Amino acid sequence: MSKSTKFSPEVRERAVRMVFDAKDQYESQWAAFVSIASKIGCTAETLRRWIRQQERNTGQNDGPAGTEAARVKELEREVRELKKANEILRLASAFFAQAELDRRFKS
Repeated sequence: MSKSTKFSPEVRERAVRMVFDAKDQYESQWAAFVSIASKIGCTAETLRRWIRQQERNTGQNDGPAGTEAARVKELEREVRELKKANEILRLASAFFAQAELDRRFKS
């Protein structure tokens, strides 16, 4: 499943900056999201996710930064591949051990 990126990084950065700059002008952060999201043409939830990611990237919020999350994902993929390789080697080893036993009894 591929995500389409409708908004350029520049638009995202500008929207995030607008929220941070205008946070005192709204009664809540969500109100700022709704107002600014309508101006740039995205949903408030999309803008909220951009804000949360920016907060993680700058250390203002707990959670992995974008580069850390990508690295974790890559390492998890590598672990899955290694587990598959180990399973194949284990099955091959068992197969050849059984074949060796069969050969010894037939001789």
